Amino acid sequence: MSRSLDLPSVDSVDTLSQELALLQDKGKRHIAFLGSRHVPVVAIHLVELIARSLAQEGHSIITSGAQGVNAAVIRGVLQVAPALLTVVLPQSLERQTPEIREELANVLHLIEKGDNDDLSLPMASSLCNQEIIGRCDQLICFAFHDSETLLTSCRSAEDMGKVVSLMYFD
Repeated sequence: MSRSLDLPSVDSVDTLSQELALLQDKGKRHIAFLGSRHVPVVAIHLVELIARSLAQEGHSIITSGAQGVNAAVIRGVLQVAPALLTVVLPQSLERQTPEIREELANVLHLIEKGDNDDLSLPMASSLCNQEIIGRCDQLICFAFHDSETLLTSCRSAEDMGKVVSLMYFD
């Protein structure tokens, strides 16, 4: 009796081999974190731990400057390796909330996008996410299933050949 094997698509094999190669690679990477502003408290600690651990390994960390996931990444990396953190803001520093501005005062590599101040926050965030993705080798994203801007950014990163780890809160 003969049996046929359902082989995975070439795209799946390519993605898997790329992810395995990154795991085995001992070189330093540029890792981007994107995520929701509204985050369960338990998840905040997890995000901080992951960001802190990757910075301790010597990886460069790139994120944006919003509350939630981004603020957790900033706190985690600042604790161990401030020089490895780059924060790209979707708009000027003045457009950020007072709470996050205090945190951003400690960031050595802060990039403001004041030209986007006239845009809506979702549009400015989308442009910011694209810049962050362009600067990274790997994207780690924490989102909800209805986080349209973040999910679009993840698809864009995959289209660019980046390794994407997408984790859902819901």
